[in-house]
Amino acid sequence: MTILSSVVLGLIQGIAEFLPISSSGHLAIAEQLLGMKGVSDIPEFFDVLLHLGTLLAVFVAYWSDICAMVSEFFAGIRDIAHRSTPTPVPPARRMILLLILGTLPLFLVLPVKDAVESLSGNMYFVGGALIVTGCLLFASDRVKKGHKSEKNATVADVLLVGCAQAIATCPGISRSGTTITAGCFLGFERKFAVRFSFLLSVPAVLGANILALRDALEAGVDWASVPVYLVGVAVAAVSGYLSIRLLRYVADKGRFGAFAYYCWCVGIMTLILAMI
Repeated sequence: MTILSSVVLGLIQGIAEFLPISSSGHLAIAEQLLGMKGVSDIPEFFDVLLHLGTLLAVFVAYWSDICAMVSEFFAGIRDIAHRSTPTPVPPARRMILLLILGTLPLFLVLPVKDAVESLSGNMYFVGGALIVTGCLLFASDRVKKGHKSEKNATVADVLLVGCAQAIATCPGISRSGTTITAGCFLGFERKFAVRFSFLLSVPAVLGANILALRDALEAGVDWASVPVYLVGVAVAAVSGYLSIRLLRYVADKGRFGAFAYYCWCVGIMTLILAMI
């Protein structure tokens, strides 16, 4: 692998991972319709590193939130040992519980994981899913601004956002777009909807990549290429951080429309190409 290809893949990972355009949908289109066979055939170890690079972007963007949650996690253990619970529960500690609950629906996808992944070969599904993503983004701009945050979001709220994340495992459905839109419809503050969406990705991405790392190491690692891999990881982290900043601004201003039009255009073109 060359440094240029590492940079390009890192840039694609950083942008597509966070902007609401469905990276899985675009990958499927590139392979199935544009004849770019093997675009996903990058070394497993490099793929894991790229995802960890974008995870690093989330940690940097929400460092204060993550530090507060880590602190409250240990404080919670101490309170349990002393059989005491503060009233009200600190927001960061409540956020930990909300993220755990929001992650649970992903386990429902595990039994049908192979079937979901096979949908990437169905261009009618991918095109339709991109159009649906566009509709969700368009609708989110027109939802009345909510007031819920980690202080008053309910169990039902976060479970529904978690279900949206599970649905977004389908190619063509944007994870960030779907979870943020779900939060907006449930009355979340826009800033909180974005923050919860990205923090919700941490346990999912971290867990999946810990498992993938084991498989990658078993498959073998070209250690001589690691310096080249790290260049791509750095690009993924930086572009991912900038994408998060952009999406935070767009969501706060209620301007998802541009992404909606983009998803509609790509979705319609995908359906047309699939038919011809």
